[in-house]
Amino acid sequence: MSTNYVIENEAVKLTVSSHGAEIKSLIKKNENTEIMWQADPEFWGRTSPVLFPLVGNYYEKKSVFAGKTYKMGQHGFARDMEFDCVINKEDELSFELSDNEDTRKKYPFGFKLTIGYKLLKNKVIVKWKVNNTNSETMYFSIGGHPAFNCDLDTYTLKLMKNNEPLSIVKAGIISSDGSGCLSDEVKEYGIPGGILKMSDELFMRDALIVEDEQADEVALIDDKGNTVLTVKFDMPLFGLWSPTGKHAPFVCIEPWCGRCDRVGFGQKLEEREYGNTLNKGEAFKKEYTIQI
Repeated sequence: MSTNYVIENEAVKLTVSSHGAEIKSLIKKNENTEIMWQADPEFWGRTSPVLFPLVGNYYEKKSVFAGKTYKMGQHGFARDMEFDCVINKEDELSFELSDNEDTRKKYPFGFKLTIGYKLLKNKVIVKWKVNNTNSETMYFSIGGHPAFNCDLDTYTLKLMKNNEPLSIVKAGIISSDGSGCLSDEVKEYGIPGGILKMSDELFMRDALIVEDEQADEVALIDDKGNTVLTVKFDMPLFGLWSPTGKHAPFVCIEPWCGRCDRVGFGQKLEEREYGNTLNKGEAFKKEYTIQI
């Protein structure tokens, strides 16, 4: 049975579920405004799932490690599992998940995954930690998938790098073959002042995948030119997504350490592009910030 945990300060109120350690609500208190998408299944029944140990899809939904084939669905299994809350303070939450018999049928490694949330004024700091509990090297991906309320017709995204707006962004495009994997197609978008206009057309091929550390922050800008929120991250790539063909009232800004396979990939787990490697006893740590 999942439990919702609430932390708050003078600026924001955050609700996180033990199911998937998923953000369920983020309220801007001085306006009583909900920032997060509220998981209406008509469009998309999630709010901010944690993607582990897979971001996106394996090619043909399977991977191969040490001669054995493992099958796993999109974005891994952590988002659908119950976490233990191990820290519950006024301004901080932390959740833990460890491998079990069922996870090892899909993914051959032992692990401890820790997801943390810390409030600092008008910021939510999202923390990831992966511990390798094996006697061997492990391979994994991890990513965020927060969805933010907006009107695609009037809101825009502003992409920045080192506090400077981008003028061009290049994005990989998901294949049209239904695999959910990356095609060899790359689109270049001119974005004067860093401004990327959103539309149904922008997401007609699913997520845009922005690789090569092109940006380190993405802001959501309303129809009056005000910054609603900024997602800041130090990660090799990120995704931008809204459901194809639904004109959904939200956009996802997704910091990633990993991505889907490319169409035709040979499926060896240790050879995945943007995959992460942890030796015995090591820990992987990353964080990103949502500022409103």
